[in-house]
Amino acid sequence: MGEKSGSRGWCGWLMVLVILAVVVCAIVYTVKKKGHHKSDDLGPVPGPPGAIEKKYSNALKVAMQFFDVQKSGKLVDNKITWRGDSGLKDGSEANLDLSKGMYDAGDHMKFGFPMAFSATVLSWTILEYGDQMDAVNQLKPAQNSLKWITDFLINAHASDNVLYVQVGNPSADHKCWDRPEDMTEKRPLAQVNISAPGTDVAAETAAAMASASLVFKSDSEYSNTLLQHAKKLFAFADKYRGSYSDSIPEVQTYYNSTGYGDELLWAATWLYHATGDKSYLQYVTGQNGQDYANWGSPTWFSWDNKLAGTQVLLSRLTFFGNKDTSNSGLLRYRKTAEAVMCGLVPDSPTATKSRTDSGLIWVSQWNSLQHPVASAFLASLYSDYMLTSRTAKISCNGVSYGPSDLRKFAKSQADYVLGDNPMKMSFLVGYGEKYPQYVHHRGASIPADEAPSCKDGWKWLESDQPNPNVAIGALVGGPFLNETFVDSRNNSMQTEPSTYNGAVIVGLLSSLVTTSSAVQSFT
Repeated sequence: MGEKSGSRGWCGWLMVLVILAVVVCAIVYTVKKKGHHKSDDLGPVPGPPGAIEKKYSNALKVAMQFFDVQKSGKLVDNKITWRGDSGLKDGSEANLDLSKGMYDAGDHMKFGFPMAFSATVLSWTILEYGDQMDAVNQLKPAQNSLKWITDFLINAHASDNVLYVQVGNPSADHKCWDRPEDMTEKRPLAQVNISAPGTDVAAETAAAMASASLVFKSDSEYSNTLLQHAKKLFAFADKYRGSYSDSIPEVQTYYNSTGYGDELLWAATWLYHATGDKSYLQYVTGQNGQDYANWGSPTWFSWDNKLAGTQVLLSRLTFFGNKDTSNSGLLRYRKTAEAVMCGLVPDSPTATKSRTDSGLIWVSQWNSLQHPVASAFLASLYSDYMLTSRTAKISCNGVSYGPSDLRKFAKSQADYVLGDNPMKMSFLVGYGEKYPQYVHHRGASIPADEAPSCKDGWKWLESDQPNPNVAIGALVGGPFLNETFVDSRNNSMQTEPSTYNGAVIVGLLSSLVTTSSAVQSFT
């Protein structure tokens, strides 16, 4: 009995194994057959951070350091040997501590509008790609740099309807060539308030604080402080509408705002993500959306225009199964975001003609790299939304493109910046074998052991010697349309870096360091 029983058991197991083998083969065949089509469009669903792409990892580590180059105030754990404490009395005329924050570019101005935009983009990058940044040890430095700005913004919001938006007199500041550590010129303040409104700058600052409240949510007290400021600033911006460029005419030469509707939508979008309060979603999809969203018309993402960023940020709600996906306003934002993407893919029927012969997006001769880098950052985000949600394609006038097409475009712009261009030059200072040596940056151009006064430092601007200090991580203005670049300190159009350029290049490089799934929600 035992032998027969054992014999039947052996036969039975053999039959089971045969059946299992047949089933497994069938499954494998089916998966391969189905997966073949999907792999063309989507590839594998990204999971935790994958293999590191060394080129982008190294570039990110370089780019992150520019925030340290730009810091004002009492420097803590200073890693830039030629930088020291500066601007320690900023804000004192209003009994405020505005010593922190970051200088705008190669000068010593603190312009609140582009600085807040830098913070919003840096927050967005951390929220989307924090795991990828962490994989190359850049998350903590990014959080520290962000907090350096948000600490300033908190203090700049002196009361519900008062926001200080500028430290320094731009006209006087640009008559000096000295190190920030040696500034002796007066540092007057400019504010927006009820009688001198600044909807654009107040709303951008609200966006910065709302997004940062999500970054710092593990510190509930700080996060809540940021969120309360964001809510009050948005209410102020919305109720007392007007452009800060009208209230503070002197900024028109430097950061003239072309409208505030985009900032209102941008801020409300971030507040919705931070709070889940439906009133903010209704704000962007209702009448304000009708008034300001410019649905169906692609725009460029920049410190002055947040519409494309808003469209991509709201699209993630529809990608990841938000219960409001039937909201017609949300669908209009996504449709417009798709139009933006279609304009970026080089061979799309609706591809923008605003490119150099080598394929770099080129919109403006001043700071030409801002637009291609910001565009590539949005393309990376959209590509990752598509991959994680298993969205196979977008349609551009009947021609389909997948997430790999968007990522390929994003990489092409990053690679151009890093040296794959006709000049064979990296526009990211400190990266690669050849990069700009005459960056238009006061601190970098003056030896650290010199202490020239406002007027005495001009000899270093005019010097034919390379900068004695490397403004590491600086993304300079960039090439002309004909793909030429004149490396000269006097050529501020091409060689001056900016903090907001730093934010968008950190965003782009963080997206390319490796791959990982897009987070479903920031909360």
